[in-house]
Amino acid sequence: MGSAFSFLISSTEPIKPSLGDLPESCVASVLVYMDPPEICKLSMLNRAFMRASSADFVWESKLPLNYASIIQRVQNFPNNLCKRDIYARLCRPNSFDGGTKRVWLDKSTGGVCLSVSSSGLAITGIDDRRYWSRIETDESRFKSVAYLQQIWWFEVDGEVDFPFPVGSYSIFFRLQVGRASRKFGRRICNSEHVHGWDKKPVRFQLSTSDGQQATTQCYLNEPGMWKYHHVGDFVVTGSVTPMKVKYSMTQIDCTHTKGGLCVDSVVICPVEFAERLKQRF
Repeated sequence: MGSAFSFLISSTEPIKPSLGDLPESCVASVLVYMDPPEICKLSMLNRAFMRASSADFVWESKLPLNYASIIQRVQNFPNNLCKRDIYARLCRPNSFDGGTKRVWLDKSTGGVCLSVSSSGLAITGIDDRRYWSRIETDESRFKSVAYLQQIWWFEVDGEVDFPFPVGSYSIFFRLQVGRASRKFGRRICNSEHVHGWDKKPVRFQLSTSDGQQATTQCYLNEPGMWKYHHVGDFVVTGSVTPMKVKYSMTQIDCTHTKGGLCVDSVVICPVEFAERLKQRF
């Protein structure tokens, strides 16, 4: 009798509310103010958070304002995706311009990053195998690099016409002095053709369609390491019209030859990522 009475009392006690009782619309309104990795973690709390984390307006707030223009440039981008899946797809490297360029979003910030392969650059003498060759390597995002044996007139040019979102961007050339390979599982660097880079600095330049310009120069004197060489910065103030950016690296002093250089790619990214790039090999 006593136990039955106590059961009746306990069964009438009010159930305490939990996070799962929050309306999905309220949860989604909070998720808008969080970073994408935080949203993904919170989506695993319960069903309410999982459903709220799929709301289109949550992920649209993380996408660049002109993401539709970016999608139009990408090859084979799927149709009819929800905003969450569009964000996830754009965070993967997406090819355009015949596969010579790739664009992706930074997973944490949604910042637009772009990479141009050596095949997408105009390289003086690239078709003459006495000077240049294409080398396959797993150390490149594009699986191959342009390798210079020897040349008098060194010039690499490129340009990109792209709908960059509003913001500040940095441009880098990814280069390596010497030719890397593996022997018995160990990475080694062949410096057989390396010469001429200590006599004159390499000049890096950029210009934009709205008149911005930058010039830097440096000696290439660290063999065996992939380095990101800073060309300069530019600012995008409007994303309605695509920004055309031209970039180059030259060492055209014909008093001496130079060689033994791997040209991998050009990277364009938000300026706040510059330090991150410098820490990579």
